[in-house]
Amino acid sequence: MGSEMDRLTFMKLLGIGGAVFATGVPGFSEALGSAAKASDFYFVQLTDTHWGFEGPKANPEAMGTLGKAIDAVNALDPQPDFVVFTGDLTHITDDAALRRRRMAEFKQQAGRLRARQIRYLPGEHDASGDQGEAYREAFGPSRYVFAHKGIHFIALDNVSQEGSILGEEQLKWFAGTLGHVPKDAPLVIFAHRPLFPLYPDWDWTTTDGQLALDLLKNHRFVTVFYGHIHQEHHHTTGHIHHHAATSLIFPLPAPGSTPKRAPVPWDPAHPYQGLGFRQIHAQPGQQKAGDGEGLLQVSEKALAATQKPAGTPA
Repeated sequence: MGSEMDRLTFMKLLGIGGAVFATGVPGFSEALGSAAKASDFYFVQLTDTHWGFEGPKANPEAMGTLGKAIDAVNALDPQPDFVVFTGDLTHITDDAALRRRRMAEFKQQAGRLRARQIRYLPGEHDASGDQGEAYREAFGPSRYVFAHKGIHFIALDNVSQEGSILGEEQLKWFAGTLGHVPKDAPLVIFAHRPLFPLYPDWDWTTTDGQLALDLLKNHRFVTVFYGHIHQEHHHTTGHIHHHAATSLIFPLPAPGSTPKRAPVPWDPAHPYQGLGFRQIHAQPGQQKAGDGEGLLQVSEKALAATQKPAGTPA
C-alpha cells in the first residue's frame, strides 16, 4: 500500500472498534463488548493455493507461485493487519502421510508472511479425505470467530462433511454465535465454497447454505468472502454481498461456460494470468443505513502484474 493509488484499489469495509481474537462464543462476546473508536485497517485474502499440485499445462511453475504471492504481500507497505487463506491450501491426495507433509510444507511457506496474524480455512482438497482431521492437527479449528476493530468475522467449514454441507451441528453453532452480534454491526463471513447455488453441477454451492443465509437475513451489513471457483465473482442474495477471489494456482472457466470444469491452460505469453489475491481496506464512516453497497468497493491484485515477462527491461 505504498501510494494513494494503491489505497484506492482496496475494497472498503466499515470499521468501528477494538480488536480481540477468540475461538469460541464466550470470547467472541467479550470481543464484541470491546468496540471503541473507529480506525482504518486492511487485510489480504489468499485462496486456493493447492500446494502439491502438479500439472504443467495448467501451471508449469506450480511450486513457485505461492512464494511469488507471499513476496508480493510482504512488499506491501504498511503490512496488512492479517492475512486469511480461504481454503484448498493443499492439493488433494488419498495418502494420509503425504497430506500431512503437504500441510507442513504449506505452513512453512505461509510462515514467511510478514503480517502479524495469519488465519486459515480448509477447502475440500484439505479436508474431504479425512473429515478435516489432518487440517485441524496442522491449523486448529476449522470454524471460529473473531472481532477486529469493530468488524465481526465468522469462519465457516463447508467442506469437511460429505455432501458439501455445513451440517446441523455447525448451523446450530452459527445461530448461537450470531446471537452475540448486534443486528446493525458489520459482519464478514469467510467460507471456502459459495453459500449460494452458483453452479451446483460443478459443485459450486453449499447444499444447506440457504439455511445459513436465512440466519443472516436480520443482520443489516453482511459480506461473504469465499474461494473454490478460482476466479473473481460478485453476487448478491437479498442484502448480502458475496465475493470470490482468484486462485494462486490456476484459473477456472466462468460457471457453465464450458462442458467440463477444467483449469484454463497456462499462457506462456502471459504467465500468471488470472491468478492473484485480494486486498480489503476497512474505513470508518462508509456505512449507510439500508445501503449495503456503501460498505464495499471490490478489486483484485493480479499476480501477473507483479511479474515481468522474460526479456522485459527492468
